[in-house]
Amino acid sequence: MRFVITGAGRVGLRTARVLREEGHDVVLVERDSNKADRARNDGFEVVDGDASKEEVLEEADLESADAVGGLTGDLNVNFAACMVGKHHGCRTVLRIDEDYREDIYRKFASDVDEVVYPERLGAIGAKNALLGGNVRAIADIAQNLQVVELTITDESPMRGYSISELELPANSRLLAFGKQDEPMRIPFPDDSLEMGDRIAVLADFAVLEDVRQILVGNASRATAGGV
Repeated sequence: MRFVITGAGRVGLRTARVLREEGHDVVLVERDSNKADRARNDGFEVVDGDASKEEVLEEADLESADAVGGLTGDLNVNFAACMVGKHHGCRTVLRIDEDYREDIYRKFASDVDEVVYPERLGAIGAKNALLGGNVRAIADIAQNLQVVELTITDESPMRGYSISELELPANSRLLAFGKQDEPMRIPFPDDSLEMGDRIAVLADFAVLEDVRQILVGNASRATAGGV
């Protein structure tokens, strides 16, 4: 596949490297000469110029691109690039780089295919390290909603019970279940909860601690191993 990425800074260049490692063709658009030179030295094709201008993006040959990533640190530039990409039939991904607010997300989400917030993704990684091995944040759905994966421990109050007997707090929903070392799947009522089994739950931040206590117990307070 072929991708056009606007911005050769921290987020854009790292994304380009990952795509290239997976065998994809990547073109970067960058107006900062130093960042452009760094990307060229890294072996990338770079178009010099303002990514918010259609004539600049067209130099990257949008007609042959599968997707455009607006990944600069400027939301307005990113949005303009995505709109140009959408006009040329590309999938569009918009980076939001300011403090995440639901109103900003909703304002732009309907016009692009995907909105990403790298700082939040980085925060999820840090949070997972702090939580330890029995609780793993998967995604922040909104400011108050998160998908978490929890691992049943020997201290879990629900160990030995079935899914049908599991009662989660209000504002939380069971999404998926997986036996230890098996893929996650749709949960069945008669699935038993044993040590090492994993459960994915969508929950409001206000009840996450209650969910953790029900499924993990107190083990996650001291455990830092892998899930």
